[in-house]
Amino acid sequence: MKDFPYTESKDTRSGFGAGLQELGRTNPNVVALCADLIGSLKMDAFIKDNPERFFQVGIAEANMMGLAAGLTIGGKIPFTGTFANFSTGRVYDQIRQSIAYSNKNVKICASHAGLTLGEDGATHQILEDVGMMKMLPHMTVINPCDYNQTKAATIAIADHEGPVYLRFGRPVVPNFTPADQEFKIGEGIVLNEGADVSIFATGHLVWKAILAGKLLAEKGINAEIINIHTIKPLDARLILESARKTRCVVTAEEHQMNGGLGDSIAQLLAREEPLPLEMVAVNDSFGESGTPDQLMEKYGLNEHAIVAAVEKVMARRK
Repeated sequence: MKDFPYTESKDTRSGFGAGLQELGRTNPNVVALCADLIGSLKMDAFIKDNPERFFQVGIAEANMMGLAAGLTIGGKIPFTGTFANFSTGRVYDQIRQSIAYSNKNVKICASHAGLTLGEDGATHQILEDVGMMKMLPHMTVINPCDYNQTKAATIAIADHEGPVYLRFGRPVVPNFTPADQEFKIGEGIVLNEGADVSIFATGHLVWKAILAGKLLAEKGINAEIINIHTIKPLDARLILESARKTRCVVTAEEHQMNGGLGDSIAQLLAREEPLPLEMVAVNDSFGESGTPDQLMEKYGLNEHAIVAAVEKVMARRK
């Protein structure tokens, strides 16, 4: 099992803030909008450098999406910022009608996604957002795994023509991907080559998959671990190539089983290469209040759950 050293843990939302600040220096068409959560979205540096390119809309998320859609008509590249729950569930009609339908070049940037929002509880811990957004025609859906990858993704989506949903989080997680990486939309990353099982992970679960890989190696199981940072468009070629080699698949994500990464991969395999599959995800449940670590353990979103899923799926392999 390959080693992934790191020197610090950082929150992915700060990676977004750093990427947005860089875009403020390099792309004059980038503008930012926020729904009264500047500090939580780490947009302060962009605002300090570019006050004339920032719009504070207040607690009016639907209005923010309409403004963002309008700004694209003049050639601007708007980045909207609020919590993932408010970026999707609260404004789905505006996104569908004003952004996705007409293929507007809006970047919907969503922090505090999933259970790791923690103590704020189920009303804020959206676990359905990936499913909602990936179903929209024209929408690209990205869920990076650490600070460096989130920064790189933020910069990359400015050059992508069309609407993007960029999902990131609140807790600090190991920052292990290269600082100078080139983020390629739609291209998964093989973190560890293996022949016994394919583990496809996204977001915060990528690091958990790496930890699971180490535990599996101690059991003599060589797992292929792949970071699927782009959920739509899905890297079908890489997924099928790995699955055909290992003949069994585990997916891992901080999202509902219904509608998430595992759902997309299951559809792909059903069409192209039917194989045993297990999903590590939230099973048709809302979250609750607790620390991120407590919630990830209770809902089975950790390395031990991934190991158990691997053992189960390998027993079904023919």
